Amino acid sequence: MKIAYYPGCSLESSAREYDLSFRAVCEAVGVELREIPDWSCCGASSAHQLDPFLSVALPARDLVKAEEMGLDVVAPCAACFLRLKEARRRLLQDEVLKEEVEGVLGRKFKGSAQVYHPLQLLGRPELKESLLGKVVRPLEGLRVVCYYGCYLVRPPRVTELDDPEDPHVMEDLVGLTGAEVLDWSWKVDCCGGGHALLRPDVVERLSGGLCLRAREAGAKGIVTACPLCHSNLEAHQGGHRIPVYYFTELLGLAMGLEGAEGWLRRHLVSPDLKFLTGGEA
Repeated sequence: MKIAYYPGCSLESSAREYDLSFRAVCEAVGVELREIPDWSCCGASSAHQLDPFLSVALPARDLVKAEEMGLDVVAPCAACFLRLKEARRRLLQDEVLKEEVEGVLGRKFKGSAQVYHPLQLLGRPELKESLLGKVVRPLEGLRVVCYYGCYLVRPPRVTELDDPEDPHVMEDLVGLTGAEVLDWSWKVDCCGGGHALLRPDVVERLSGGLCLRAREAGAKGIVTACPLCHSNLEAHQGGHRIPVYYFTELLGLAMGLEGAEGWLRRHLVSPDLKFLTGGEA
């Protein structure tokens, strides 16, 4: 299986471990990621607040390049995923906007490339079966909660990921690792998003509150699929010191993939690695 890969800016910098773990897991289950050549920033999280046209034209350039590859697109960053999905929807619905964007890009937009998040890609039945068959180091004793945040599930008419109030696709995948996935009521609450620089007090209150609620639920870790959520939850915990994992990291750990422990050493909050050697996390 081949799919065009749009890593986005975060996965080449602050969320490098997300990129590495996603690539490794895909390779292990036979998914060939073909990075979009000369991809450019999709404009998240500022373009849609400043320039409506630019908010569509920027991701449209990457969509057109994926179309030229003849492939669908997977975008791990939740914000990139949302911007690509929204641009595709707008261009398919607004012929005037489509013609304006095509004029700027000098290329035709066909709408042939579908946009997926890794949760949707790896959540396909055949890939879930392959993942389960490759688990060699079950993460028994690791108790976690899954956190989706805003961009993955809202607005639901755009993201089409799962139930916007009670999604379960991440829980289903993390459950394959042998970790104990706990239920909680804050999986789609906001972490503060892009306000970390301008209103750190807001992010501290929201992200710190999420970490507190995770602890109260009995979790020893939070699992996410968004670089911004991961950053906020790690950097604005309010002293709770709870590890935050990308779901792809836990899949890679359970599969015994090379380099998996190195991904976790990039984290701001050091995970407890005892469960790797059979101890209780």
